Order: sequence, then structure tokens, then C-alpha cells
Amino acid sequence: MTEALTLGPWADVVDRFCLHLAAERGRSPHTVRAYRADVTDLLIWWMPSGAENLAELSLTDLRAWLMAAQRRGVARRTLARHAASARAFTRWAHERGLTNHDVGLRLASPRTGRHLPAVLSEDEAQALLAITAQAAESGDPVARRDHAMIEVLYAAALRVSELVSLDRTDVDHDRRTLRVVGKGNRERIVPYGVPAAMAVADWLGQGRAELVTKDSGAALFLGARGRRVDPRSVRAVVAAAGRAANCGHLTPHSLRHTAATHVLNGGADLRAVQEFLGHESLASTQIYTHVSVDRLRAAFAQAHPRA
Repeated sequence: MTEALTLGPWADVVDRFCLHLAAERGRSPHTVRAYRADVTDLLIWWMPSGAENLAELSLTDLRAWLMAAQRRGVARRTLARHAASARAFTRWAHERGLTNHDVGLRLASPRTGRHLPAVLSEDEAQALLAITAQAAESGDPVARRDHAMIEVLYAAALRVSELVSLDRTDVDHDRRTLRVVGKGNRERIVPYGVPAAMAVADWLGQGRAELVTKDSGAALFLGARGRRVDPRSVRAVVAAAGRAANCGHLTPHSLRHTAATHVLNGGADLRAVQEFLGHESLASTQIYTHVSVDRLRAAFAQAHPRA
């Protein structure tokens, strides 16, 4: 209500844009909330200009808005998201006939740099999984679940959102594959190995039944109260396992990055890794290659005639 009063006539436009993001573009609730906040900030900043329709919004206005945010000390990563939100909004407005042309088409994003999580060595990954496997041997259903979740995160290089969204029917035990729905509702089939298969079978056969309730539904992994496990719980489980294994600060994305790096180090083709990770663009996958420079240097030394 407060936002609608602040935005005045633009509130309905923002609501329609957000509906488009969720229903047509398949964006996650988190992304929709972030884009709503960004576009709301843009329009509130622009409203004092006295403009009466979106056709009056210009590229200069967008750049000035980003500059004003930068002067307020907004982080570069947030500024980059502001720019992405504005481009998505102006594209949608043009497609709906609210503007004569897409004024955000030439809006550049501030360079943010890539801050990749630390990568575990293969020995560290094995030690981490050995510790969670040992805990699972206690028979505690939560320990069985934790071991299975960490095995799957590492084996299939999943995002935490993808892990918590898995249903039992997404697991093909015979082929050892998972049906994963990733960003933008893009579906992919991801293979996983024998250790992960054994951990999942142990969880389903011995652990899940002890946590299941009428609210469990088809969820593969359950929280302590029987509902679908929460992403925050997964992060806490991974962090605790990382501390126990002396791996430092460990996150689900660290395991995803580690898995991608180990697959590349094993000689996998970059395109195959792109499919494995569910990246829409190969450029997103290429950020993982810098950690494999030693392997590239060794291959160069062995194969290039002037190495």
C-alpha cells in the first residue's frame, strides 16, 4: 500500500512488469523482488521531472539515476543489477507499446569483477564427504539427509535453489540422473555418481521416513519438521561440514564451483560443462576455466611445437 501511494500512477505499471517477470520470463521470487525494488527506485527518482508517460524516459535519465546511486555509495554489484533491472523494464515497456523505442538498449553496466568462491582440492572434497558419511553412520535421519545433500551438491554441481526444489520423482535411480529445473525454468538432466546414489538411497530408505509428515509432499529433502528443506538450512549444513573438515568458509556454491573445476581438470569439454551447470551462455562457464590454468599450461608444454 505504501509503495502504491508513493508511486501513484506508476504503481500499476510496476505490478504489470513484475507479473511479466514471474509469469512470462520465469524469474524467481527473489529476482522479481529485486527488480521491483530497482524499478520503484528509478520511478520515484524520476517522478519529480513531471513526466506524464514512460515515453518521456530517456537514456540520459537512466544514466543520471545510476550516477545518483553511485554518489550515494551503492556497491558496484548492486549498480550492475540496477542497470539490468532498468534494461528489462524499458524492453518490456517498449514491447507493450508504452514507449516509442527501447531507451535502455544502450545502457551499460558497471564492471563488477568476478569474485569466485574458493575451490576445494580433490583430497579436501573427499575428506569433507568422509566426515558427513561418518556422521550418517550414526543412524540419525538428519545426518543421513545432510550427507545425501552434500553428496548431491558436489556430484551434480547444483545451485542450492535447485537442490531444495528436487522431488523424489526427479531422481532416476537406474540411470543415476536428476531432473533439475534451473534459472528461467530451464530443465536439464544431470548425472551423478555411485557415492551420491548410495547416499540418496540411504536417506530415502532409512532417513526420510523418520521426518516425513502430511506436509512433506513429494520433496526429496526434508527439514527437521517434515517440510521441504529451506535453502538457509542447506547453507548452514554445508558451512558446519566445512568447519568440521577444516575447509574454511564453505557454501553450496563453493561445492558447485569445486565440482565444475574438478570436471574441467578431468578433461571435460567446456560445452559439456556448460550443459552440466545449466548455464545459458558459455561466457558464464568460462569463468571457471582460470582455475585450471595449470592443466592448460601442462597440455601446452606437452603439445605445442614451440613450448
